[in-house]
Amino acid sequence: MRIDVVTVFPEYLAPLNLSLIGRAADRGLIDLAVHDLRTWTHDVHRTVDDSPAGGGAGMIMRPEPWGEAFDALVEPATPPHLLVPSPAGVRFDQSMARDLATQRHLMFACGRYEGIDQRVLDEARQTMTVTEVSLGDYVLFGGEVAVLAIVEAVTRLIPGVLGNAESLAEESHNDGLLEAPGYTKPAVWRDRPVPDVLLSGHHAKIARWRRDQALLRTAQFRPDMLAGLPDEALSKADRAVLEGAGFVVPHGDVAE
Repeated sequence: MRIDVVTVFPEYLAPLNLSLIGRAADRGLIDLAVHDLRTWTHDVHRTVDDSPAGGGAGMIMRPEPWGEAFDALVEPATPPHLLVPSPAGVRFDQSMARDLATQRHLMFACGRYEGIDQRVLDEARQTMTVTEVSLGDYVLFGGEVAVLAIVEAVTRLIPGVLGNAESLAEESHNDGLLEAPGYTKPAVWRDRPVPDVLLSGHHAKIARWRRDQALLRTAQFRPDMLAGLPDEALSKADRAVLEGAGFVVPHGDVAE
């Protein structure tokens, strides 16, 4: 996968060179490049913003540098999927991460100030897929933080990036539930023991315990996720666990 990030603060993206993302780049699993938007400015001040048309607070990012950046970086025959972090965008989630992980080329446009001149995005949509994307219902100084989160969520799904691919199958959001809590050695720490079932060696009981804990954790902290599951996603045993803990579970067609 090729990933291009355009920003006025390239140093903000330095963490992309660390840990598993950096290793994936070193191994050729991803081709990652961060570009300084000011490269495509032509005045002594390297200006990228101006006052909003019609008046108002803040500054808007000018279209000229962005247009030249896209002209330089986008191959017309194989255009990227352009992602623009914005509080007005669609909510980023694990489903979107899985979709993006299958794509050949992603490009990120990091807005600052009051955002990018709308004409930039309107023109970009003539030649490539453009998605304005939001991490949540809040506002940041710019798009760089969102890019760090999205790139990490996406690249870890690319085959070969994680050392143990099986961990993807058990983590939060993979099956519509939060992940069960985890434990390690020692067996007792500050008078707090690891649950006995996890030390039993009984794989079926351990799997059932983890499933139960995932169900209860999701019901407690993310009831919206539980409500969004299709009826067939919950077995009779699942429903019994939830109802036994006092959670109301809608009944429908269920698996055995």
